[in-house]
Amino acid sequence: MGNSRPEVDPPDDAVIAAAEWRDEVVAMIPALRAFAWSVSRNGSDADDLVQETLIKAWSHRARFEPGTNLRAWLFTILRNTYYTAVVRRRREVRDEDDLHAKALVSQPTQEWGLTMRALQEALEQLPLEHREALILVGAAGLSYEETARICGCALGTVKSRVNRARHRLLKLMDMEDPSETAEALRSYGMSSTRPTA
Repeated sequence: MGNSRPEVDPPDDAVIAAAEWRDEVVAMIPALRAFAWSVSRNGSDADDLVQETLIKAWSHRARFEPGTNLRAWLFTILRNTYYTAVVRRRREVRDEDDLHAKALVSQPTQEWGLTMRALQEALEQLPLEHREALILVGAAGLSYEETARICGCALGTVKSRVNRARHRLLKLMDMEDPSETAEALRSYGMSSTRPTA
């Protein structure tokens, strides 16, 4: 038994041609970058432009005619890419005063997070049976009857516990309108990030 290696098929002409083409393109990256910088006058934009040029060149390499000037072909792609971007930017809405940008602002979530934290702290100060009834009715959206069955007590008891819990929450959270606590409880019930008791 000799020390034989498995025979490996030599790469076909297409693979060799693709590798050679890739090497020629890579060798031109410094020249492409210099040209990109000369038109964009910005290092970051130049890098983006070269990257987009290389992607387009690789994607459309079958269109390149062997024997023609690869450098000119790449520079043409880069230049066309640059001017297409310039035209696209001109079509964009100018907003020097930030009037349009200000209209796109999303509402901050910090206030909601503070409200949820305050609600959690206030709920923890309620007696367990009041907190339980209030969460089931106010946050989970169950009826008084369903809550009474779950808690194993009379319907009037559940109504009383919920009423007392709501009034206590108003005081603890320094709110005047009961609808504020109701809204906070609904949000609490829908929140997947609320702390667990």
